[in-house]
Amino acid sequence: MGILCDYFSAPDDDAAATVADVLGGPRSASGFEVVELKGIQPVVQLGTLEALLTGVAYDVVTENPRWGQAVAVRHDGELLVISLTDELHAALADASESRLREVAVPWSETEEFWGRGEPSLLAEVLIELAGLARRATARSERLYCWVCV
Repeated sequence: MGILCDYFSAPDDDAAATVADVLGGPRSASGFEVVELKGIQPVVQLGTLEALLTGVAYDVVTENPRWGQAVAVRHDGELLVISLTDELHAALADASESRLREVAVPWSETEEFWGRGEPSLLAEVLIELAGLARRATARSERLYCWVCV
């Protein structure tokens, strides 16, 4: 079984952490908007995405304290809630559809996709994630990922 990754928005880290105690994560919890992205992992893959979208070096992205920060850990790390950086959130919210489609091409070619990244499919993923980011911005919420290994 692969890694399940559900991206969602929440008002803050404490609210986001509550989904770790709900069977099925944010999809089963009430009050959370969710985008299901199986196999798109929040640390390396979205760190690379942030570098591509913002033009900031990956090494700088990984120095951000919110990059890959676990706000909740359960079952010896088999279930996590991880924060996304505010910079990635803003870059997604601000990106046009054409910019997202453009970035999907180099993102698909990164080693984390093992040569199987399909730019057109990844563009649709980015458009969906950007929509979540825009709606979260309108509600003054942050972005998170629920990961189940």
